[in-house]
Amino acid sequence: MSKTFVLAPDSFKESMTALEACAAMQRGLKVLYPDARFLRIPMADGGEGTVDAILTARSGKRVSLQVMGPLPTQRLRVDYALIDDGQTAVIEMAQANGIQRLPVQDRNPMLTSSYGTGEMIRAALDQGVSKIIVGIGGSVTNDAGMGMAQALGVQFFDAAGSTIGLGANQLSAITQVDLTQLDPRLRSTEMVIASDVNNPLTGSMGASHIFAPQKGASPEMVLQLDQALSHFANVIHQQLGLDLAKCAGAGAAGGVGYALMVFAQGRMQSGIETVIEMTHLKQAIVQADYVFTGEGAIDAQTVLGKTPYGVARLAKSLDKPLIACAGKIGEGAEALYAHGVSAMFSIVQQSCRLEDACLRGAENLEKTCENIARILQLD
Repeated sequence: MSKTFVLAPDSFKESMTALEACAAMQRGLKVLYPDARFLRIPMADGGEGTVDAILTARSGKRVSLQVMGPLPTQRLRVDYALIDDGQTAVIEMAQANGIQRLPVQDRNPMLTSSYGTGEMIRAALDQGVSKIIVGIGGSVTNDAGMGMAQALGVQFFDAAGSTIGLGANQLSAITQVDLTQLDPRLRSTEMVIASDVNNPLTGSMGASHIFAPQKGASPEMVLQLDQALSHFANVIHQQLGLDLAKCAGAGAAGGVGYALMVFAQGRMQSGIETVIEMTHLKQAIVQADYVFTGEGAIDAQTVLGKTPYGVARLAKSLDKPLIACAGKIGEGAEALYAHGVSAMFSIVQQSCRLEDACLRGAENLEKTCENIARILQLD
């Protein structure tokens, strides 16, 4: 009797998209299982690849537009998904304001803005949707979502009554918030924030201390950013009566999670759980003999809501064996064994530079899955 494999990886950043990873897995497994059935369901956790994952599994259409990139001088071509007969939009913040949009030397979270994400939301509202799902993983911003709010009509002023510009370096000057021009359609639109992050906005576990260093912040800049976000939250509390800075997920995407809660009544939801539900992954795993997942790195952070963790938990609940592949298996990865991972394999074949490993990612994943298939046939 032929086997059924469910292939549900995330992207391997800077190496393969999730769909390309599915294809590589299938090629490797097919060497030993030529008659097997393969159910390819590319995954994402609210970051890069979320729109592609949804459109692979659901009927819908892709809508393209130009928006501001992480820096005001950038104009980028992005797209979002319309599903449910045009009633639901799925937006991926990483397309407009993702870390991959800037080379390392240009990353400065004092200057980057989430304005482009707001432009995408506004474009979705123009389509007449009743629900917007915003995946906010993979951002390069730390502006508390101020740029996004500005794109949606919120105005911020300093003590002299002058309009505040873009970027986190402007946050500390804000003394007044004006919602009179905020897009009224937000009040009647369900807003779901798909995120794998539960951090608060500020403090030692907040957006600036935990995530800003990977976005280009120096230690001194981290302190300045945290103070700026604290000031912003205080102004919001005083003027709007909303005290949401400590809410789980407020610190996601440099504070975009917070701004979506404040200005769009957004509801936080696990990014991977959102994608699992929308791609009908459970129905596929029920049919599986084996489940494969993976992403670029698996480590202690994975159990905080990354794709391999979410897929493993689902497989465990259905009593299905799950095998995870990654470019790197780091410290703390063993915690996944308690959550449904049966085995983990690094796909790297030999010591090499990261750039070379990324270039050969698909080839290495294919070879690894072929070797895994040989082990499975020993049973």
